[in-house]
Parts: sequence; structure tokens; C-alpha cells
Amino acid sequence: MPNTGQDTEVAPGISQVITGYLDHLAVERGTSRNTLDGYGRDLRRYGAYLTALGIDDLEAITDQHVTEFLISLRGDVGGAALAASSVARTLVAVRGLHRFAFQDGLVSSDPARDVRPPALDRRLPKALGLDDVLRLLDTPGDSGVRELRERALLEVLYSTGARISEAIGLDVDDVDAAERTVLLDGKGGKQRLVPIGRPALAALDAYLVRARPQLATQGRASPAIFLNARGGRLSRQSAWQALKTNAERAGLADSVSPHTLRHSFATHLLERGADVRVVQELLGHASVTTTQVYTLVTVNTLREVYATAHPRARH
Repeated sequence: MPNTGQDTEVAPGISQVITGYLDHLAVERGTSRNTLDGYGRDLRRYGAYLTALGIDDLEAITDQHVTEFLISLRGDVGGAALAASSVARTLVAVRGLHRFAFQDGLVSSDPARDVRPPALDRRLPKALGLDDVLRLLDTPGDSGVRELRERALLEVLYSTGARISEAIGLDVDDVDAAERTVLLDGKGGKQRLVPIGRPALAALDAYLVRARPQLATQGRASPAIFLNARGGRLSRQSAWQALKTNAERAGLADSVSPHTLRHSFATHLLERGADVRVVQELLGHASVTTTQVYTLVTVNTLREVYATAHPRARH
């Protein structure tokens, strides 16, 4: 996929038209500085994308190029995918650029005129039912070092709603058993303090007392709670494999992903009346919009229950 960032130098022919369009907006339209700055960033990214394709003239651009550029923005751009709102704003800037070039006679057609933002499937997160979660949590045994570690890991994931990376990032001092809280290091270095339930604390205690000391003797006094066989911090891949293996044993392999227990945590809270903004804080979402996707899951569940249980649901 071509580079969609701004590291690529924009071809002179395209750069000149972008500059002309921004000048037009500033002088003839009186566009605000903030809008101009936003359009400038969007159009430089667009220009870099085209240049990476070997296109150095707006005349060579087709509607397919514009569409594929917008789709690329939903992929990985400098480490993070652009939000749908940012893609929509970028399309406005790109349309304006092509309309300006066409009206000024710089090109013979306007390839962006009929382009629409790419349709995106809104995938609902998969959540296990409570019975399935309990079966999964009970799957690891409690007689061996590995089993005790996996049992504690799964309990922590479901009890706190932590991402796998956050769970394996826990140090011993991050758990306050007296206050029943856990300090998680989330995305962007943001920390959040979340509650942890008694079953998870019990599983952690069993692991810390009966299993972790044996693992710790293999390494160099790592502060990590979850250790691997060499005494170092458990990797994300190993933690995911533990979840996957136990899901297979519980007969849930087709329903489990790395975030399944996190999704189940959020869905079960909302189904039982938790406020969406509280769940947002627990999950560490920057925007409540991200959390609200779980409300769609609960509405779908309610709809299914209603359809099968209400005597006049089908009339």
C-alpha cells in the first residue's frame, strides 16, 4: 500500500495546485486559519499518496484513485487509523481541490465529484454469555504452575476488562488487594485504576503464593505478575495462546479472540444497567462513541429475547 503519511515529498505539479487552492480559500473565500491548516494537512497527505503511486499531474487522477486513497486512510496511517469523521473531512478537501482545478481549467474533468466516503461494516464485538465465561474461567486446573497462572490471567482479564497487553504489563505492586483495585497502563501511556473482583483476587493469590515463586527463580527478579518459564514477563503471544487453548478445551474456540473477555466484561456490565460512561472509564476508551458499540450488542440481545419470549412479538 502506498505511503499515506506526509514523509513523501509531493510532486511539484500537484503541490503547486494545492498551494493555489489554499490561497484561493484564504483570499477569495475568507476560510479560517484552522480550516486551512486542516485542509493543508489532508491535501499534503493526498499529494504524498499520489506521488508514491508515481502520479505527478492531477490530470492523470481517476475516481478510483480518490476512492482507494480514502480506503487507505482507514488502514494504518503513522501508527493509527483515521476516524470516519476525519476521512469525511479529507474527502471535502479533496473534492474542493479537484473542483477548483476543473473550474480554473487546469484539468479536463473532476474525478472526485461523485466519490462518496467508503462504506464501512460496523462489526459488533463478540461477547460470550455468562455461562460460557464461567466455563472458560473454570477450564484451567489448579494443580500446576502453568494452570494456576492461566487461571489467574483469565480471571483478571474478565474481572477488569483489561486488554491482554495491559494484563501482562501488570507488576506485583499494581494490585491492591485491600482496596480491590488494579492499576492498568493503557494506550498512550495513560493509566487507570479499576476495580477487581474477589474471585480474580483469589486466583491471583493462589498463583502468587503457589506458582509465581517457582517461575521467579528462573529469571532476574522481574516485577511482572505474570512470568514465563524463564522468569521474564509473559509475552502477549503466550497470553493469547493461553486464552485460545483454554477456549478450545471449553468448546468455545470459534467464539474467542484476544479481546473476547474484554468484550464480555463490557457487554455484561451494560446488560445489567451500568452507565455507558462508567464502562468507558473502566475500558479506558478516549471517546464514549467507542464504548457505545457495546450498547448495540445489548439492544440486539434484548431484541432476540423479545422476539422469542413476547406472545405478540410476531403479530
